[in-house]
Amino acid sequence: MQVNTAIVNKIIRFSSVDGPGNRTVVFLQGCNFNCRYCHNPETIGACRQCGACIPYCKTNAITLVDGKILYDRDRCVNCDECFHHCPHGSSPKTERMTPEEVFEEVKKNMPYIRGITISGGECTLWRDFLVELLTLAKNVGLSTMLDSNGTYDFSKDKELMAVVDAVMLDVKAFDRSEHEKVTGIHNDMVLSNLRYLAECDKLFEVRTVAVPELFDTKHTVYETSRLLHEVGKQEGIRYKLIKYRPIGVREEYRSYETPTEEYMNQLRDIAYNNGMKDIVII
Repeated sequence: MQVNTAIVNKIIRFSSVDGPGNRTVVFLQGCNFNCRYCHNPETIGACRQCGACIPYCKTNAITLVDGKILYDRDRCVNCDECFHHCPHGSSPKTERMTPEEVFEEVKKNMPYIRGITISGGECTLWRDFLVELLTLAKNVGLSTMLDSNGTYDFSKDKELMAVVDAVMLDVKAFDRSEHEKVTGIHNDMVLSNLRYLAECDKLFEVRTVAVPELFDTKHTVYETSRLLHEVGKQEGIRYKLIKYRPIGVREEYRSYETPTEEYMNQLRDIAYNNGMKDIVII
């Protein structure tokens, strides 16, 4: 029988910004978007064992043995030079793990966490892994959340939704052509998921990164909040408006300006005027 595994980028033991309460966050590797402003481009692709990162590791924490990358966590000083020089949008620090192995790490943080959040990359690329891991979490009373770009059709997967308490959904851009410009993919499924998750009370948070030079952010915030108002669920959903920052962004996309406080407040006012009550600017 084939063992169910996923490639894990990292596990943050305690986070207060990835859902309600203190949570353990599991970041899975791989993404079907290629956002120009991606702040974690090392989560996009799988390691190809090419060794291109090795010359940039100052502590010899990365080696290539028999065609396979080996990573020594004890030697690593987290300088991230390996990320910055990977030609495939990946990391040599990833690890293939089973749901049981990940959950063993999660259990070490109990009883100091309220739940777990699975992020990425795009976590739904590992659907079967999600079902098993979240089932383990639900069985011990932990709340379960996903941080998703919204390209997976949640409405067609009752088994997955049965073990997901809520989803944090990215709306990169509302306009279809602008979304393709930002991510390389259209957003038809994203907006369908926005409506579906709101209607079934499983949409905890909507997130939009503000990059005014790249797409019409005001239009996105207006239309997103208007759609939530249309389904009558806007008061129970958080809208997180995130400033673009160049930190971690690939060099070719670092020229965008960070929005001003005044601009972010304008976005907040747009969402508020459409009925959003819980609006966070970061």
